Amino acid sequence: MNEIIIEATAIKKTLGRGAGEVKALRGIDLTLRRGEFTLLMGPSGSGKTTLLLVLGCMLAPSSGALTVCGTPTSGVDKEGLARIRRDHIGFVFQSYHLFPTLTAAQNVQLALDIRHERGRKARKRAQEALNLVGLEQKADTLPGELSGGEQQRVAIARAFVANPSVILADEPTAALDGNNGRSIMRILADAAHQRERAVLVVTHDPRVIPFADRIVEIEDGLLVDTGSGEPERLHLPKAAAFRP
Repeated sequence: MNEIIIEATAIKKTLGRGAGEVKALRGIDLTLRRGEFTLLMGPSGSGKTTLLLVLGCMLAPSSGALTVCGTPTSGVDKEGLARIRRDHIGFVFQSYHLFPTLTAAQNVQLALDIRHERGRKARKRAQEALNLVGLEQKADTLPGELSGGEQQRVAIARAFVANPSVILADEPTAALDGNNGRSIMRILADAAHQRERAVLVVTHDPRVIPFADRIVEIEDGLLVDTGSGEPERLHLPKAAAFRP
């Protein structure tokens, strides 16, 4: 069985206080393994993004245990959590978060800059990451001159460039058409299957299902037990799905 990269046990998270208190996560057990592409699905407000932020050490759980690449996060201070994110985790969000005055390559290099990797080596690594996502000819292009799908590829290259053990992606196809969404999912699937990363994609888009090794559903802050040892597969018309 593949190496466990992230292990979450009995994770709970409460947001807000008093009358506005919301139990966003109510006891989550989840493992992400190297080489596995996992989809986390559920309706809006079910806790998908909150769980992704907890798994990515961007939001501390109210209770429970989280281990990332063998390192328990309980009691780790903000600087320590930042190191875990920097060393092990790549993030992809629905909003591309690209700096408009920086080229594609420069945006990718930002992920290396926070690791104090600069100069010729950093430029080479940024170019290699852009090559992986099919943007080898766009390194010197500004985000405003790229399509939405190309901008998302730059964001994925930035997540890849430091060779993280896990990629966490939040609704990466939500703003994209069918062709661009399919391309993005292929890139993320290849990251799991060819580059041996653990990949978790948070989505409510059923079109991405054909790419998944495993599908986990969340509802009202709880993972849905399908009652079987196999990942649940949702049955959709072929026309509704991105095809790998």
